[in-house]
Amino acid sequence: MLFVIDVGNTNIVLGIYDQKELKYNYRMTTDRTRSSDEIGIFFMQLLSHSKISPAEIDDVVISSVVPPIMHSLENAVRKYIKKEPYIVSNRTPLPMKILMDNPLELGADRIVNAISAFEQYGGPLIVIDFGTATTFCAINQNGDYLGGAIYPGLKISMDALVERTAKLPRIEIAKPEHVIGKNTVQSMQSGIVYGYVGMVDYLIKKMSDELGLENVQVIATGGLSSLIAKESKKITRIDRNLTLTGLKIIYDKYLK
Repeated sequence: MLFVIDVGNTNIVLGIYDQKELKYNYRMTTDRTRSSDEIGIFFMQLLSHSKISPAEIDDVVISSVVPPIMHSLENAVRKYIKKEPYIVSNRTPLPMKILMDNPLELGADRIVNAISAFEQYGGPLIVIDFGTATTFCAINQNGDYLGGAIYPGLKISMDALVERTAKLPRIEIAKPEHVIGKNTVQSMQSGIVYGYVGMVDYLIKKMSDELGLENVQVIATGGLSSLIAKESKKITRIDRNLTLTGLKIIYDKYLK
């Protein structure tokens, strides 16, 4: 079995593959202060819940955009899973060309998503990851990473709105029935959700224009991808497990 771990700024997403099938996936809050024992015991609880022995785990693959947690995380894998983890980063030798001014600036999550999307769906395409930040990645027909855009995530945008205004309440991020809100909560939901959809579709159009394509595949992933994708006219597919699948693809093709 393969244990894959994607460390994001807000959540850590974990998956266990049995051959080609993603048998289990979990989420835990990213806490930079957790010790290796705290993380390791959590891993053991997940494995026990799934009726999996640590001895059944053949390898562990990790991608991360949170360097401060990596020392504890890697030690937890060594101590409790008894494996030396593979770490996927912008220094991992992969066939994808990164056509940016400084390829070492590119986050591991964007690399994994790009490889996963291209391997599964071909190119050219745009990948959007709705995480703590919302990232847009453009990949050409050859699988080369061209660049992209980074925008504040939905939750960051809502947090900023609440923290910077005296009277607006903290609310659930959900699609309201109407664009024209009849109260404060509906108005905030309308602005956040429909305004965000407008931003997403506009950026997709501008990136498509630069790619010279009228219609381009657009793959959405991340926790709030479904909320926005359902309203978007440009997003063509939702793949909630895009990053975990990418770690599996990279392991199978380039690491083991």
